[in-house]
Amino acid sequence: MKVGYARVSTEEQNLDLQIEALTEAGCDRIVTDHAQSGAKAAETREGFSEALKLLGSGDLLVVWKLDRVGRSIADLIHLLKLFEDRGIEFRSLTDGIDTTTAGGRLVFHIMGALAEFERDLIQERTRAGLRSAKKRGKRLGRPPALTPAQIAHAKAAISAKRETVTGMAEILGVHRSTIQRALGASA
Repeated sequence: MKVGYARVSTEEQNLDLQIEALTEAGCDRIVTDHAQSGAKAAETREGFSEALKLLGSGDLLVVWKLDRVGRSIADLIHLLKLFEDRGIEFRSLTDGIDTTTAGGRLVFHIMGALAEFERDLIQERTRAGLRSAKKRGKRLGRPPALTPAQIAHAKAAISAKRETVTGMAEILGVHRSTIQRALGASA
């Protein structure tokens, strides 16, 4: 079965061009999403979900253009991997991607490799940035919930039995485990 999928982002946009191209491509069934943002995950769109239900192993999903399915390379790679796992072929009419051909599968794998490379580069830059910040003495992570003065005050009040851990937590507006951790760290 050959299922076409068309989507427009706003009410003012028209699906006619996409539907005409999908019909010319010989789609047995065409499902649509009207006024659905591409930023929204494809699987959460009603029409796209319907298309996925119609497709089985050996079937073909056809779109007019890649951006009708997803906005980012990562999103497209995720979807193409989902299709591959389910045995669904994929064709984008204007972008030249067709997983029913050797060349199309090559493009798919190159896209996957590029997406993985991009993720790795981002991770490397993040780690390098964190190392650099640490070397400069920058404190990483969330700021402390309590100041050293608050910790000293809590420790003194609890040690003198003027207040309980729970009572100090309420006074300072934190959870009791925050007080317990602070007292353990200052001991």
